[in-house]
Amino acid sequence: MTTQAPAPLHWKIVIDAADPHAQADFWAAALHYTAEDNSALVERLLSLGALSGEATVEYHGRPAFRDLVAVRHPDDPYDPETGTGLGRRLLFQRVPEPKTVKNRLHLDLHTGPERRADEVTRLQALGARVLREVSEPAGQWVLMADPEGNEFCVQ
Repeated sequence: MTTQAPAPLHWKIVIDAADPHAQADFWAAALHYTAEDNSALVERLLSLGALSGEATVEYHGRPAFRDLVAVRHPDDPYDPETGTGLGRRLLFQRVPEPKTVKNRLHLDLHTGPERRADEVTRLQALGARVLREVSEPAGQWVLMADPEGNEFCVQ
């Protein structure tokens, strides 16, 4: 009897943010991802009275949730009725408190040594800042912070 391996799980990394939409714009540009369009879902929830107008904002000319927004890999599937990605996603959720300590989880962007400097420059233009350059026997990378101070590495 052959057992079939379970289907891979869809995932998202949830990141706390003071301004989820600005963070989504930064990371969509940084990763070449697509900001999710949940406008059909937002409009449906508004029309049913399940969502108040105060819980929405205009984002890229469309109604969106005020306190959360996600970005997804542009080649991954998504639910056309809700705009929600069904693959690799980053979800930014509004929280009242600022970031105060080092991340327990961070993203590594793999550019290769030949593209690293150009990518660091591109990310700085998007609002990231260099924290330090690291050169160790294990490798070289640049430790950076996104516009809200979340650390990530460019390898």
